[in-house]
Amino acid sequence: MKKVGIIMGSDSDLPIIRKATDTLKGLEIPFEVHIYSAHRTPVEARDFALAARDNGFGVLIAAAGMAAHLAGAIAANTTLPVIGIPCQSSVLDGMDALLSTVMMPTGIPVATVAINGGGNAALLAAQILAVEDADLARRLDDKRASDAAKVLEKDAAVMQQL
Repeated sequence: MKKVGIIMGSDSDLPIIRKATDTLKGLEIPFEVHIYSAHRTPVEARDFALAARDNGFGVLIAAAGMAAHLAGAIAANTTLPVIGIPCQSSVLDGMDALLSTVMMPTGIPVATVAINGGGNAALLAAQILAVEDADLARRLDDKRASDAAKVLEKDAAVMQQL
């Protein structure tokens, strides 16, 4: 199975990344996590992206706040799918990161999830990998069924209370 590469711009993004890693662990998807900054370690970020396919990755997730150039910098150096997670900061409540991540120029796409959307980034990565992996597709189907059952249990509990 291909791995998911997760890159965060700073260790302050770790709580958001944990949502992604917890989801990937639950789906039994291998991953690696690294801290590379588009601005402070641009050579390392570029090298990681350039070698990602050869190193067994099938999709990359990049999380960054504020200027949030990391996902775009990664996407500029690979043709693997890149999913951007805009991270909330004290500045502009994360809207700056969202707009920086989603507004990529034609030719360098970045799929973008919600601000702090680590869980959905992992699920989107899993869906991309599941295109060629029937076992993973089944695990995703099972997760959706389990999630739906939990909602219906809560519905029944609320109906009993009221």
